[in-house]
Amino acid sequence: MTGFIVLFFVLGALFGLATGSSQHLFSEGAVRRGKDAPPYTRGSRVLWVLICSCLWPIFLLTGAPTLWRLARAKASRPRKPQR
Repeated sequence: MTGFIVLFFVLGALFGLATGSSQHLFSEGAVRRGKDAPPYTRGSRVLWVLICSCLWPIFLLTGAPTLWRLARAKASRPRKPQR
């Protein structure tokens, strides 16, 4: 039984490490950080991994529709002709 709990936290930590640079998809929606925004600090990334280790199933369920909407919007945008 303990193995499943440890596996849950390990998968959550890996999810947090993998999604550290795209935290905006799970918290504020599809709004990207501005180019002049300061980079994520090490402390904020550690906090993100700790939060994800417990809440990764919820983040996965809420982030997937955001990614789907972004992909659909990108596909429907008209492409500029290349010169």
